[in-house]
Amino acid sequence: MGLLDGKVAFVTGAARGQGRSHALRLAQEGCDIIALDACATPDWLSYPLATEADLARAVRDVEALDRRIVARKADTRNLAAVAAVLEEGLAELGGRLDIVAANAAIISWPKDTWEIDPAEFRELVDVTLTGTFITVKSAVPAMIAAGNGGSIVLTSSGAAITAGKGLGDYKAAKAGVLALKDTLAYELAEHFIRVNAICPTAVDTPMIQNEALHRAFRPDLERPGRDDVKAGFAQMNLLPIPWVDPVDVSNAIVWLCSDAARYVTGVTLPVDAGNHLKC
Repeated sequence: MGLLDGKVAFVTGAARGQGRSHALRLAQEGCDIIALDACATPDWLSYPLATEADLARAVRDVEALDRRIVARKADTRNLAAVAAVLEEGLAELGGRLDIVAANAAIISWPKDTWEIDPAEFRELVDVTLTGTFITVKSAVPAMIAAGNGGSIVLTSSGAAITAGKGLGDYKAAKAGVLALKDTLAYELAEHFIRVNAICPTAVDTPMIQNEALHRAFRPDLERPGRDDVKAGFAQMNLLPIPWVDPVDVSNAIVWLCSDAARYVTGVTLPVDAGNHLKC
């Protein structure tokens, strides 16, 4: 018996990293999965995003758990595309939708705010904030129609609740996600749909484990690697670790979506090794 047997979960950014981990943990607890990922990288981004091969691997991993999955390539900024994936998934998986894990996002190269390119600012906010809005806009009518209540978890960031230099675009977008969470929690309470947000510290995924971000932490080295940046990342956290694993965030999502958290809504939950106390 899983904590979420018989439920259907919609996960964005599901091809790798946190999104893939969320899909797998939800499947382990009994969920069937509707998943999407853009599988494309903006030209200006300093690290590569997931590929269609990554999405296919996520499908295989969920199916290996004996759960059903409908996974498609789609950009969360495209309302018609997101709605089409959901429609197909709901038709195949029985018409109910219980859980939304709105995870898709991108992060920028750390720059002072006045040095950020306006076009890059717009695209980051569009993917990270508008994409979260479109995910929820697409999913909520189906959740209300099903009449089963449910749980929506929006992925914000520790960057939204701490201060520091750089990443003004990312911080602004993730703070906007928290504002959406608060409003949605009010709006959906009458339908017994709970809405919460998670704020992770750095997570051990390709979003931080890439050469560009490593160089931002260690500009003194020609080609820094993960071992070279551990100390810098660890300085951000209260617990003596540089980053958390994706499954640490996924476990928080499982709890928020389970009956163990049946009266928890409107919460901003740091999964951050104490980062919010130190920064």
